Amino acid sequence: MTQASPAPVPAYLTRTQERALALTIAVVTANAYYIHPIIGEVARGFGVGEAEIGLVPALNQLALAFGILLLLPLGDFYPNRRLCLIFVAGQTLCLGGMVLAPGFVTFTAASTLLGFVTIAPYLIPAFASRRVAPERLGQVTAQLTAAVIFGILVARVGAGIIAARADWHTVYVCALVLMVAVTAFLPFAMKSEATAKQPPAGYGALIASVFTLAARHPDMRLSAAIQGLNFATFTATWLALALHLTSPAMGYGTDDVGYLAAIAAVSVFSTPRLGRWADRVGPRRARLGAAVVQMTGIALFYPLGHSIWGVMVPLLLTNLVGPTIDVTGRMTLFTLAPDIRTRLTTSYIVAMFIGGAIGSALGTAVYDLGGWGATCSLLLTMSAGVLVLSAHAERRWRKSPGVPSG
Repeated sequence: MTQASPAPVPAYLTRTQERALALTIAVVTANAYYIHPIIGEVARGFGVGEAEIGLVPALNQLALAFGILLLLPLGDFYPNRRLCLIFVAGQTLCLGGMVLAPGFVTFTAASTLLGFVTIAPYLIPAFASRRVAPERLGQVTAQLTAAVIFGILVARVGAGIIAARADWHTVYVCALVLMVAVTAFLPFAMKSEATAKQPPAGYGALIASVFTLAARHPDMRLSAAIQGLNFATFTATWLALALHLTSPAMGYGTDDVGYLAAIAAVSVFSTPRLGRWADRVGPRRARLGAAVVQMTGIALFYPLGHSIWGVMVPLLLTNLVGPTIDVTGRMTLFTLAPDIRTRLTTSYIVAMFIGGAIGSALGTAVYDLGGWGATCSLLLTMSAGVLVLSAHAERRWRKSPGVPSG
């Protein structure tokens, strides 16, 4: 009788591979956020108003939501390495279109298409979740989320400083150079994968399965709603804050906004630590705690938001815990079956970027209509929604039969 072969040991990522994936995520994520500190300069450069310029990040986020819905599910059936190479190359081409754009419409179209193909930052965490030990899932997920934060941080700080010393167009030239470099080294940063699996009865059925899986996992839908509101708060905050601080009444420059964005560095260090804490106490309990701290920070924006020094306090609090809400939301998905994680992540990220699009449009429009006070009311309302839904998710999980608290 032939003895059965032992099950193969999982090929876990090395720490060097984890860092290489994190660097890739940081660079490709940054493209959507260069506009945050320089949004006023871009508007003046193209001769458009504050409400109109809000369309650029709003359409970018909305296109990203559609791109994730239509493209990200392929990650459950085709090698993530191949998909990442294709989409990162597409990002590079779109960024080149933004650099060469002769007018606002062309610039907005290229930015929108860029959003549609920005899939790599959302393929990579699902890729990594299948290649880390279960006890390190929260830590590695947090590390990759911290890479997103780092990319956003570099984009904001760098864009503000470069625009103040050169112009906003130079910001995108520098971004293009970075993307060309990433496109060249990515084939060496991601290792090869197993052969592709057959999608269920074609592409249409694959996309339909995203909705079927979402319907079967109410906890995922709740996590997606929480992160959609959380990301709407994030985008509305930074876009409105850039307009507020560079307004004639405040008188700060784009470089000041860029320097202020450096406060997000706290997230790079806090998020992996909070991810390890979430491994211990459970993602839903950790998310509820983060939501409480975030709403406290949001409530301080109005009384402290009339100087660049005062606004640092609420920014510190919100940046300290805001990304943890995302990390814990993803953790609720990554504990499910590996062969459906990418499609569940699809629903989650689509909701997130629909929220981002709404936040981008509302943040600039509400500021244009009612100023800083109206914007702070909007932010507080959205943050309260995050807190209420997080409390409901934690309570619902505790009451589930046979499920440990958290």
